Amino acid sequence: MIRSPNFAKRVVALAVALAGVGVATGALAQEKVTVQLKWVPQAQFAGYYMAAAKGYYKAEGLDVTIKPGGPDISPVQVLAGNQADVVVNWMPDALAAREAGVPLVNIAQVFNQSGLMLTCKKSSGVTSPKDLKGKTLGVWYGGNEYPFLNWMAKLGNKPGTDIKIMKQGFNVDPLLQNQAACISTMIYNEYWQIIDAGVKEADLVTFFYEKEGVASLEDGLYVMESKLKDPAFVARMGKFVKASLKGWSDAVKDPEGAAKAVVAADTSGSSNLKVQKRQMENVAKLITNAGTKKLGYLEPAAYERTVKGLLSGGSDPVIKKDPGKAAYTHVVWEAAQK
Repeated sequence: MIRSPNFAKRVVALAVALAGVGVATGALAQEKVTVQLKWVPQAQFAGYYMAAAKGYYKAEGLDVTIKPGGPDISPVQVLAGNQADVVVNWMPDALAAREAGVPLVNIAQVFNQSGLMLTCKKSSGVTSPKDLKGKTLGVWYGGNEYPFLNWMAKLGNKPGTDIKIMKQGFNVDPLLQNQAACISTMIYNEYWQIIDAGVKEADLVTFFYEKEGVASLEDGLYVMESKLKDPAFVARMGKFVKASLKGWSDAVKDPEGAAKAVVAADTSGSSNLKVQKRQMENVAKLITNAGTKKLGYLEPAAYERTVKGLLSGGSDPVIKKDPGKAAYTHVVWEAAQK
């Protein structure tokens, strides 16, 4: 059969058009995931920014939106309002929310060490935990106060009676201005703000919650329990966790690259490369299983220690009932290993 020259052109045009449809379909096939961070863009979340910058999410067929947090943003409320698929949160806040009727479930635990501590000026007369009695102490609220209150209960210090609590803003001014003997700090952030302000490390004393035996798990990934009934959601979260853990592995190995990813993603323009690199170097100390197959795995023993600590808050415990194994799952983590 003899075909006109235009026939071949029409075939080529049709093939190109179909290819275009295929590309468009592929783009539409990307599954959307929204993750709500606990705080503003910083190296505390570098693994997610690295995963996005290196295309790990796209490689898994995901279109991921990373929403920054802030002092007026509650990850629990965002998740409960269906404004995110997954949130980064601390376990005390997540378990307290669960007991209050918002059933959060931990699907992965990136940080396996706590970075929270109380930082004091030696000039205030504090050199050991027993010296805290009678002092004014800066404490973060919004879910961050639970480990502190647990520690005070353990020491036998009643707020308002034995100690005075100053609800601390997310800065170090109370210590610099001598309004408080001690303030809440993270080893990767506020502690260094104090040093940068000119205070010598030799003039400070720090109490790591990890060493004081009251540390709780920080920066885990949480979803709503009802969503886990959907196999498609579990599979999507498995892809998200897989790509995120890859990003975290890279961030720990390459603090400078992680810092650059954070700075590039911070649309406010307030991130400083040198500061973010230093922060990442300290964040890396809290992810001791980076580079191993256990990265992101919630150790049941660590979970149980956190629960036990939250239950032992004396007359004012963080939670009143042991949530049991319902508050976490390894199903998503296991899906991420495939």
